[in-house]
Amino acid sequence: MSVSSTVDWTTTPAAVWRRHRSGLRAIRRLDPVQWEALTGIERQQQALARNTERFLAGEPSNNALLWGARGTGKSSVIKALLNRYRDQGLRMIEVDKDDLVNLPEIVDDICDLSFRFVIFCDDLSFDAGETGYKALKSVLEGSLELPPDNVRVYATSNRRHLMPEFMADNLASDMRGGELHPAEAIEEQVSLADRFGLQLSFYAFSQEVYLQAVDALFPDVADREALHRQAIRFATGKGVRNGRTAQQFYRQYAGSELPDR
Repeated sequence: MSVSSTVDWTTTPAAVWRRHRSGLRAIRRLDPVQWEALTGIERQQQALARNTERFLAGEPSNNALLWGARGTGKSSVIKALLNRYRDQGLRMIEVDKDDLVNLPEIVDDICDLSFRFVIFCDDLSFDAGETGYKALKSVLEGSLELPPDNVRVYATSNRRHLMPEFMADNLASDMRGGELHPAEAIEEQVSLADRFGLQLSFYAFSQEVYLQAVDALFPDVADREALHRQAIRFATGKGVRNGRTAQQFYRQYAGSELPDR
């Protein structure tokens, strides 16, 4: 049975691979995050939108790796991307890292469809000894068979190179004729990330950007000074300023009176 046979892509914008059923399940409740609601990552949004629009138009486009600090909007911008372009034929399939071994089979069943598919791999990284990245490599650049024109991979990760980096790997590098030759382990680490032609970095929010995100979530609060004071206190308690912290602050205090102590 085809892994995509149970999904009606004319009415279904996204699906997720479930290993226990060896197939795709249509996502029933999409995250409603909207493109315009995201703040502090305008540069990354513009680059990802431009790449996606080229992909939808059948023009040359890249696989994308969004890497950097946690909670800074890497996953949200991809979810918002689907909400923005679904009416233009964009479809999305979420595949967990542990299921990447099934990726070639998934791609085989969608490569002849008229829709444009983004394979979404969230929080992607590999530990030493893991081999799941090999299936991903073949989909990113193909092997004997070229990768399909209607499939791109968009992945998020806290690691720039997706693979663990050890001091011993650097010590194994050497100099030859004045040139640095990386060790084989380093070449292996970098080779996977190199297959993502578009790499976008995300960094922890400054206080100004964090407060902009808070303001966007509390448009009707009149006392901005008090709101900012409590938002800063909340972020200090968590030890991090980012979009996720702003969302958590909103969930805790939305619709209630903000404490002022």
